Amino acid sequence: MSADGARVLLVGATGLVGGHVLDRLLADSRIVHVIAPVRRPLPRRDARLQAPVVDFDALPDDAALWSVDAVICTLGTTMRVAGSREAFRRVDHDYPLATAALARRYGAQAFALTSAMGADAQSRFFYNRVKGELEIALQAQGWPSLTLVRPGLIGGDRSEARPAERAAAVMLGALGPVLPKRWRISPASRIAAALVEHALAAAPGCRIVDAAALA
Repeated sequence: MSADGARVLLVGATGLVGGHVLDRLLADSRIVHVIAPVRRPLPRRDARLQAPVVDFDALPDDAALWSVDAVICTLGTTMRVAGSREAFRRVDHDYPLATAALARRYGAQAFALTSAMGADAQSRFFYNRVKGELEIALQAQGWPSLTLVRPGLIGGDRSEARPAERAAAVMLGALGPVLPKRWRISPASRIAAALVEHALAAAPGCRIVDAAALA
């Protein structure tokens, strides 16, 4: 981070957690510029915000877009929305990895990712396996500072309907006081706070922020 402040790339700004991250970044005096590439126009307006509409299948190799101090990635979908395993992997693995590679090439020093509790490249469950494979691939890129945030069920108001998640949230909300912290709902605002602080702190090495720390 320069003396003037930090330039941060936010991938996934239109999602639940990404929206909370964007709010935090634009309210933070340490931030001088936020670049938020999106697939559809972002209505938010701020003098420090640049939100170019891009094709994530053909990202531009543009230094002005990728020359940042830190990257925060909250990009993700569900199998229901994606429609297939291939489409899910493209959004949850390929797109984050491609943006990470470009930012790293242009000098970014810190990367903070919204992963998932249970992320494991050897998992029998496809969702967890994809998340685990992404974590390993990011570590292979040689980030000086890498933070993997692994929330449980994410709590917050989404723009799209997710009936199964809503039902689970109701149940976990009722049981919350008696559940171990790692099984409680992870509020989107808490996830966003962890992502922003770890990305800006840029502590050396790789660290995992688990669901218990987010409850």
